[in-house]
Amino acid sequence: MATKRNLLDEKLRDRFKYEVAEDLGLVGEIESKGWADMPSKQLGRIGGKIGGNMVKVMIRNAEASLNGTNGQNGDPS
Repeated sequence: MATKRNLLDEKLRDRFKYEVAEDLGLVGEIESKGWADMPSKQLGRIGGKIGGNMVKVMIRNAEASLNGTNGQNGDPS
């Protein structure tokens, strides 16, 4: 059976989730209902925003690496 690797500390992941939830205006609902009782549609908005941003950053860094730049304004590393 495959083991799940956690790349971030649990407290750091929770803080990141709350930051995104705050940006989306969902903190009040999360505090009143709790994470377990949140509708999956709204939790998907949080996960989508996190995942989408991480993928964009990874692609930008990979492209910069291939181009020999540091990823900021096309300046060489």
